Amino acid sequence: MSDPGNYAGSTDRSIGQLFASATAEMSALVHDEIALAKAEVRQDVKRGVIGSVAFIVAGVLILFSLPVLSFAAAYWIHSSGLGLAWCFGIVGLAFILLAAVLALIAIAKFKKVKPPEKSIASAKQSAAVLQGVKPHPRPAVVAGAVGRAPGSTLADKAIENRPVQDKAVSVARSST
Repeated sequence: MSDPGNYAGSTDRSIGQLFASATAEMSALVHDEIALAKAEVRQDVKRGVIGSVAFIVAGVLILFSLPVLSFAAAYWIHSSGLGLAWCFGIVGLAFILLAAVLALIAIAKFKKVKPPEKSIASAKQSAAVLQGVKPHPRPAVVAGAVGRAPGSTLADKAIENRPVQDKAVSVARSST
């Protein structure tokens, strides 16, 4: 026959099974919160990259194409009979307006970048639940003392034979 304690819905589970189940669920919770944070950050990074690319494109347009296109456009406008100085002024303003539009697009993309709100809320909720959990006190066990008889080593004998000190005197000595 099968053991009824092995089923997930059973009320007859041992402490070890409950602890293993709680540990697995905590691990799954932490992994899920990390995955959620990664997804939100990845989305915000993508928005930031788009905004950065828009700024880079604006800078490249201003730096590299401005001289060549300025001369071409100014001479094209000049062919209509307008003075050469006015033609270069018109072309310069057109490039400044184009750069301003690209900068506004970049700023709009940067404003959409926000902190991972779902991950923060989920972590706060998990922390609130876990704050109510308190560990049970356990007796202190000295490392290496399991399976030995007291007084079997030199260190144990030294501890047993040490003189008893007044706690107030030992505190006064340690604070000076």
